[in-house]
Amino acid sequence: MLLGMIPAAIVGIVAIAVLVALIVNIEVIAVSITPFAREWGEVAQAATHFAAGLALIVASILIVLNTYTTVTLMVGDSFYRLIATHVDAIHGAPPEQQPQGFWRDLRRGIVEGLRVLIPTVGLAVLVFALGFIPIAGGVIAATAGALLGGWLLVVELSNIPFESRGLHLTARRRTLRASRARALGLGAATYVVFLIPFGAVLAMPAAVAGATLLTRSVLGEDAQLSDLATTPDTAQEPPHERRDNKRKGR
Repeated sequence: MLLGMIPAAIVGIVAIAVLVALIVNIEVIAVSITPFAREWGEVAQAATHFAAGLALIVASILIVLNTYTTVTLMVGDSFYRLIATHVDAIHGAPPEQQPQGFWRDLRRGIVEGLRVLIPTVGLAVLVFALGFIPIAGGVIAATAGALLGGWLLVVELSNIPFESRGLHLTARRRTLRASRARALGLGAATYVVFLIPFGAVLAMPAAVAGATLLTRSVLGEDAQLSDLATTPDTAQEPPHERRDNKRKGR
């Protein structure tokens, strides 16, 4: 936990500074991005500026949290690999994969990073637009941000455990999509915890451990280990003999 907090704290300071700067200047920014409201009445202008500011904050949080996760995993790669490896060692490590080479891994990492970043920006624009819905816009935008942002978050968090099994972004998304409820549960819960001041710093190591356990679950590794742990004699007994042995207390 302590090792995992070091890179999270370093990147977290920068992320918090960005959000604070945005919030401090939100009124000026909201006015500048809503020039169409200049000729409106005072009440309409205030409502539009408030909606724009709130929507911008929610959308920015989505971008900052997902960027924060990506950068933190990059900065603390060795720390988080230790955490994932430790979790796997407790529950049964997967087969070791052959290294692909530094330059190949770097190239794939850049490409996958862009493939995650582009949807994040697109979803942020969607969340920003939802914020302009009258009355309920802020709630809808915040909910959409938690669900959509949570999905992107769990895809990014599970990068290390999936990669250690030789499975990369396309396979990761497909596998998590097959267990969408569990994946979204972890992602949305992590997203909400990350919203708490310094929550991301404290929870980042646990989030990586949780993503490793989720990876094991969606790949069926725990079930396979459970099957292997079944004693051959019991597994091969005919059903009627197994019932007789249970009655005799065997």
